[in-house]
Amino acid sequence: MKPSPDLTSQSAAEMSVEEIKYGERQIAEGKLITFPNPRIGRRYEIHITLPEFTCKCPFSGYPDFATINITYVPDERVVELKAIKLYINSYRDRYISHEESVNQILDDFVAACDPLEAHIKGDFAPRGNVHTVIEVHHQKSA
Repeated sequence: MKPSPDLTSQSAAEMSVEEIKYGERQIAEGKLITFPNPRIGRRYEIHITLPEFTCKCPFSGYPDFATINITYVPDERVVELKAIKLYINSYRDRYISHEESVNQILDDFVAACDPLEAHIKGDFAPRGNVHTVIEVHHQKSA
């Protein structure tokens, strides 16, 4: 009897051809997209929670996990939610410290939508018995 073909090796051979998945492409192209604030002149807060943030420790290469909380008061522009999800996912393969990642997120966020105020909090999961929370704030000059 002829042995059945090894489906595992066939799949592996087929997968060896580098193919960028559509999600990976969207993440790589991810930038913060905005749209006009529907209530310019009304002061209100937007709260966004992103519980699946990951990046890599620049010293060990170990993964770091965090919940990123964004609270902002929009001015003329509001950040589109799918865009911020893709932008945050772009950090997953970056070697970046907790401090730099949260500060970079704030810088990029302010550059994209120029809010009246923004507060970014990175609550990193404990690693090696150390729990880190980084908070940064921006307030637009009058």
